[in-house]
Amino acid sequence: MSFISDAEIVAGVLNTFHEDSVSARRPVINQEPLELIVGRLGLADYVRDGGLTGESLTDFLNKYLATATSLYHPEYMGHQVAVPHYSGALASLIDGFMANPMAIYEMGPGATSIEYFVINWMLQKVGWQPAPLNRARSAENNAHGGGILTHGGSLANLTALIVARNQVAPEAWELGVPNDLVLLAPAAAHYSIARAAGILGIGQNAICELEVDARGAIIPEKLAVAYERVQNDGKRPMAVVANACQTAVGIYDPLKEIGEFCNDHHVWLHVDGAHGASALLSDKYRHYLEGVERADSLAWDAHKMLRTPAVCAALLVRDDRTLDTAFQQQASYLFHDKEQPGIDLGHRTFECTKAALGLRLFMVLGALGERGLADYVEREYDLTLQAYEYIYAQGDFECAVRPESNILCFRIAGSDQKQLRIRDALIAQGRFYLSSTSFRGRRYLRMVIMNPETRLEHVRHLVEKIRQIAEIVDAEQGMR
Repeated sequence: MSFISDAEIVAGVLNTFHEDSVSARRPVINQEPLELIVGRLGLADYVRDGGLTGESLTDFLNKYLATATSLYHPEYMGHQVAVPHYSGALASLIDGFMANPMAIYEMGPGATSIEYFVINWMLQKVGWQPAPLNRARSAENNAHGGGILTHGGSLANLTALIVARNQVAPEAWELGVPNDLVLLAPAAAHYSIARAAGILGIGQNAICELEVDARGAIIPEKLAVAYERVQNDGKRPMAVVANACQTAVGIYDPLKEIGEFCNDHHVWLHVDGAHGASALLSDKYRHYLEGVERADSLAWDAHKMLRTPAVCAALLVRDDRTLDTAFQQQASYLFHDKEQPGIDLGHRTFECTKAALGLRLFMVLGALGERGLADYVEREYDLTLQAYEYIYAQGDFECAVRPESNILCFRIAGSDQKQLRIRDALIAQGRFYLSSTSFRGRRYLRMVIMNPETRLEHVRHLVEKIRQIAEIVDAEQGMR
């Protein structure tokens, strides 16, 4: 067999998988025990004997895809992972075949150039000055933004906080982290923020929780109180972290007011826009990010609302000089004086060997255009609001908050345990894959509408299915 023959097999099997998913001829999720899947796929046999090509490849792929959770299924409403456009998947194939890791320009000139271009495109959407394509001019003009693509929003958030720490304690890289640094963040900040605090060495106890309103959004008027309390305790604020939008219920923090406070007090503002920053493309929903240009850094995941295959996340900074000093490294085999027609990006990120992430995003952009992606964002946000209005009108359901994005948290009357049992039953049936979250001390079912094939009728069917399962759960509890 040849690459072309096996590639045709892969394309054919994937096409069938896609068609069966969109038409709901296959379940959205099929969660079997690990040992059963390992045995069924024959992994040990292939490792011992090889031969994964031709008919064997077809058989393996069909068995493998039978285990897959299908994001293309219209009843997929689980997590914030893009239903990728096929152009992005083709980019992943191209990158995998080309194998041009791009820490240094000479290993991947095209990949680096495309990443530089899409970073500039994102900077413009934020309202920051893009970097000049001519690097000599870049050295002359210091007033521009910068960024890097990373393998995930958690890395983007961590890198942003490293940059923020360096502004307050530039000696930390060599001498260690001083013990007087704190982060100001709401309780609803993504768990990667607490992870970053641990990794950075300031500790999770150094996170000062900001007061929030009933929806979980930061109250700007309370920022001064938190800031003064920190200073009175002899601490130095390393950064304020705001959400755009928060992971649990999808609410945006008031960035304009938060930005004004941070700018006035010279505190680094990092906006975790991993999910919600894509609203910047929409004239209809961009207002949720009003004031984002006042931030110092922004995380923005293309593999959430830009239909780009996982993973592809951006860390953007208002001043690229801050990012260029994030890390200090010595690697004479990489970084040294040389003829340089482009730019090395390895010094801006943890990763040395890094995939051509920009190609994934660019090929989706090239296929759909800005307007196509904006239409997608607006459609998903609009549909989620329609779902909210429908569920809110049901007498036996309630919603956590009115959605500001494509995330909707809701519950049927009953206990927290009842919500979890309903979710378990849906997954066991292979229907309506939902996630779940806690909000203000109560457990909610969590719907994230990511699929362009999902319709309001699917939401109506979901409500009826939940009612059916709820009756069974109530009956079982009544018999105990």
